[in-house]
Amino acid sequence: MEKVAVIGGGSWATALVKIISENKTPVKWWFRHEADVKHLQTYCHNARYLSGVTFDLQYVEPATDLAKVIQDAKWVILAVPAAFIESVLQNLPAAIFADKFLVSAIKGMIPVKNCLVTEYLQNNFQVPMSQQCVIAGPCHAEEVALEKQSYLSIGALDVNLAESFCALLRNRYVRASPVEDIYGIEYCAVMKNIIALACGIAHGLNYGDNFQAVMVSNAMLEIEAFLQAIHPGVRNLSGSAYLGDLLVTAYSQFSRNRTFGNMVGRGYSVKSAQVEMNMIAEGYYAVKIIHELNKKLRVNMPITSAAYNILYERISPAVEIAILKEKFH
Repeated sequence: MEKVAVIGGGSWATALVKIISENKTPVKWWFRHEADVKHLQTYCHNARYLSGVTFDLQYVEPATDLAKVIQDAKWVILAVPAAFIESVLQNLPAAIFADKFLVSAIKGMIPVKNCLVTEYLQNNFQVPMSQQCVIAGPCHAEEVALEKQSYLSIGALDVNLAESFCALLRNRYVRASPVEDIYGIEYCAVMKNIIALACGIAHGLNYGDNFQAVMVSNAMLEIEAFLQAIHPGVRNLSGSAYLGDLLVTAYSQFSRNRTFGNMVGRGYSVKSAQVEMNMIAEGYYAVKIIHELNKKLRVNMPITSAAYNILYERISPAVEIAILKEKFH
């Protein structure tokens, strides 16, 4: 039987453990804090996130020893915010991943290094791209918890590897499909968080659905241009791994990036919004990373530029969105 390690105690990690363990696949689940482990062992649910989900401890083993969690696993799923992945993995030897398949469930990029999670694993732990997968949506953890019909896209260079991981995820309420464009869906997962954040800002400023629809349609042009500049290829961006993931993040009540943007649009400072949410909005970090990467690429990216100006240059959201709306058609 295949064994899975899940690294991270957040809502998305919780949803993935639910999906996999309910298929009777053993999961070792890493938490940072011993108190969270003891709570799960006692009450069979995550104390902090999606607490309504109950786990069968016959198939779920929580622990704080990261090396032991990973040791016997065939699949290692990384589900911590991109900003923390370096600190989580820093004491591990590269050899620990030698015979494993790594799956990034992280929809963000490594700050400062400005690289994808898959690139970080390849460069720092010598994990070849042929041993890596990426999880894309459209899928919110909250809807997985409610067992609403959900869809996942699994990216890998080898479609057979992606299909193998899909088999661990499929159940009565989750459909999973393999995608060969691992780079495209990983970058798109980063970009859609920026767009959702910008949509949230506009909503906080009382712009309506009409404006958001135009923003999202223009965003697809922005994403396509960026993807072709940074990793050219033939891809259908109307697929669920691209457009579908963007739509659910831009429109859903469960989208933390939209929520974060909405708070900024309503007048919250970045710091106060982060404190009140008590969750990581990957789009905040992604804005700066994509802005830095685009200094060399020089792609026309008005939505990303507007979000950067608001979050990092502290330009008034009302002023920046008013400028941005004149660039749409």
